[in-house]
Amino acid sequence: MGYSNKGFFGEKSRGLVRRSPSSMVLFLLVMLSAVLAIGSLLFLVGYILIKGLPNIRPELFQWEYTTMNVSLMPALVNTIIMMLISLLIAAPVGIFSAIYLVEYAKKGNRLVNAIRITAETLSGIPSIVYGLFGLLFFVTALGWGMSILAGGFTLAVMILPLIMRTSEEALKAVPDSYREGSYGLGAGKLRTVFRIVLPSAMPGILAGIILAVGRIVGESAALIYTAGTVAEIPKGSDFLFDSARTLSVHMYALASEGLYVDQSYATAVVLLLVVISINRLSGYLAKKLAKA
Repeated sequence: MGYSNKGFFGEKSRGLVRRSPSSMVLFLLVMLSAVLAIGSLLFLVGYILIKGLPNIRPELFQWEYTTMNVSLMPALVNTIIMMLISLLIAAPVGIFSAIYLVEYAKKGNRLVNAIRITAETLSGIPSIVYGLFGLLFFVTALGWGMSILAGGFTLAVMILPLIMRTSEEALKAVPDSYREGSYGLGAGKLRTVFRIVLPSAMPGILAGIILAVGRIVGESAALIYTAGTVAEIPKGSDFLFDSARTLSVHMYALASEGLYVDQSYATAVVLLLVVISINRLSGYLAKKLAKA
């Protein structure tokens, strides 16, 4: 044989381009889209770091907020509390709902199809609509007032469709041979789901939870109407009914006042680092679970 693989495939690809010029156009469009996406991401991250890093000072991390230090520490603590409350409510409900839709519901069920369409529709609703819903239901109707609990439940409702749909797709991606092998060894339905299917789908489920955490940490519109903007760490046994601001609301408040724009950029850097840290931790846990 008088040709190499490299030469063969090179001539073949050139022939395809000559016969189909549209393939080169599509290739250029794909490359242009990739360059624009990556360039936009790098520009945003670089802009935030350049504007925010020089303004990070020790007084921003003091425990008490004052108009002199404009500390972001109370907002950081409130963000963690809000994230935990929302995930404790939405994650179990979303994952168990996905398990029912994939493992127990009959295929072609109209109710299941309606639930899926509804979940996809709710995923595209603007956050301000969830904020108005939380204001009318949790804050006013239930009498919780502007509080951490009202904000946490509002965020849980917001991220529930996202967790449910990503968990459903992760469960669908598990090969049926896993289930058949478990049934062949004598395991029941429940044992197969929780010992075989769920651990195999856990990396995909965690990916959905990571996306939900990103939306929780970056949310501001819904929390302004439900959790308020008080820049204090909640105290006392009924701290869940105290008003509090998260990092995103803190950054919005500083920028809107116009007096602490530099501190708002510093808050944006901390918010970016928090999201990256959560993503890295979740990715590490996903790899550990996949190996296990």
